[in-house]
Amino acid sequence: MAKSTLYALCLSLALGGALYQTALHAEEASAEAQAAQIFLPQQDQVSINEASAEQLSKVMNGVGLKKAQSIVSYREQYGAFTAIEQLKEVPGIGNALVERNASRLKL
Repeated sequence: MAKSTLYALCLSLALGGALYQTALHAEEASAEAQAAQIFLPQQDQVSINEASAEQLSKVMNGVGLKKAQSIVSYREQYGAFTAIEQLKEVPGIGNALVERNASRLKL
């Protein structure tokens, strides 16, 4: 009886340790992913004043070629953007989309 109790205790400790390590690894991976989204390298940023529709759609999350073309058309009609927040004036581009892509954009 003592042998089976000892075996059960060892098994419980081993499983608990494995679960703890898995949870730690998941937290680290999540933190790294969040940091990567917040601090993108310069090459992953696109200028809203100079980029083509293809470049905008490639870099911006949630923006296809049609929305990207709307951005380019707006820029051609009204001139260069003076602030990233001006994207909200483009038809089809909302506040959430601008916030989601703020770290990917530059003037």
